[in-house]
Amino acid sequence: MKLHELRPAEGAVSSKKRLGRGTATGQGKTSGRGQKGQKSRSGGGVRVGFEGGQMPLARRLPKRGFKNPCKKVYSLVNVETLNRFENGTEITAELLKSTGVISKIEKDGVKILGEGNLERALTIKAAKFTASAQEKIEKAGGKAELV
Repeated sequence: MKLHELRPAEGAVSSKKRLGRGTATGQGKTSGRGQKGQKSRSGGGVRVGFEGGQMPLARRLPKRGFKNPCKKVYSLVNVETLNRFENGTEITAELLKSTGVISKIEKDGVKILGEGNLERALTIKAAKFTASAQEKIEKAGGKAELV
């Protein structure tokens, strides 16, 4: 098959209506627009959501909430979960994802939280550390590095 031999499926394409070509066509005179009124005029019709002058639904419902565009989103990891790694391991976001500790790396990276105890000396590279997490990592003999 060549590019010039391609054809649309049978019945998929129909020819456009030729409007206003005499009464015999069935689409003459008013061209299928009916009689007078807003819809019959050129450029006529109502905008999306217009309800004939009634207060639209979008304005009847109360406004709620706020989406902060500047919000920081981190993948959260507790120090306790890092005990599964061997001593001296360098822990990065990619390693955490590949081992299944986190399901995805969020847009602002990984944040290490201080829940639980750390028994291994690890070098951890993350976007953010809580004060208690940093303390526990250094107490175990590891290093907390900001990325």
